Amino acid sequence: MAKEPAVPASGDDARLIERFLEMMAAEAGAARNTLLAYERDLRGASAELEGGLSEAGRDDIRSLGESWMTLARSTVARKSAALRRFYGFLAEEGLRGDDPSAALPRPSQGRPLPKTLGRGDVERLFDTIAAEVATGKPLALRLAALFELLYGSGLRATELVSLPRAAIRKGSPFLILAGKGGRERLVPISDRALAAVEAWRVHVPGDAAWLFPSGKKHLTRIRLYQIVKELAAKAGIPPDRISPHVLRHAFATHLLEGGADIRALQTLLGHADIATTQIYTHVDSARLVELVNARHPLVDEPGSAA
Repeated sequence: MAKEPAVPASGDDARLIERFLEMMAAEAGAARNTLLAYERDLRGASAELEGGLSEAGRDDIRSLGESWMTLARSTVARKSAALRRFYGFLAEEGLRGDDPSAALPRPSQGRPLPKTLGRGDVERLFDTIAAEVATGKPLALRLAALFELLYGSGLRATELVSLPRAAIRKGSPFLILAGKGGRERLVPISDRALAAVEAWRVHVPGDAAWLFPSGKKHLTRIRLYQIVKELAAKAGIPPDRISPHVLRHAFATHLLEGGADIRALQTLLGHADIATTQIYTHVDSARLVELVNARHPLVDEPGSAA
């Protein structure tokens, strides 16, 4: 795989990339990780073009795109999207009279359906958690609280591990969460999750700022990922089928199957764009097709139209 240049942008490129990132943060509300990805891709492109990214012509951009041919399609798509947004910004600000981004590659890639878990898988996970809780070990109580919030409320991994100790109040069926891009949303907390959190909170040190502390900070996303994999193995579920994000997908998919409104689901998940949420309708649609093929009265009739 081609190695991305580490040379920082300089001159006009550095100044304009900084202005672009400021706009993305202030006006578009881009999340920190999104801004870091844009910065990395734009500085890398600037280095490849020897500081001429902001003034590059179509031939330069076409050549740049050709240098990405050894990269994964998803990486090429991400880099192209960053440059298109950057050149769109330059045009809108009157800093360029043209937009060379039409020369960027557009790798064809269908949007993959999110991985998810069946209800039986989820039941096995929670049966395993119940057996762990029965041991009375504090870490088993932490495990229960983590999973109840992951699957029961659809929290993102980062949102979950960084919850302040007082974020979930006893008897309060919701919390107000600042998610990606600083957007606030109301997150319902089930009675099961509230009970699990209260059982765990007894074991949280009094001076801890976080609900799930670890050392001087909070539990890391990597450690959460490991905990999820470890539980999956104990439950007899292949660890490569599960992650914190898969549990979030399961939360969304199972709510939709249960009749949840797509707009309500968008709010619960904290998606800025309804198109992001609509991926779950494809998951549900796939099951509907299977149902029709298996149960429709005309499917097995001889001579029925295809």
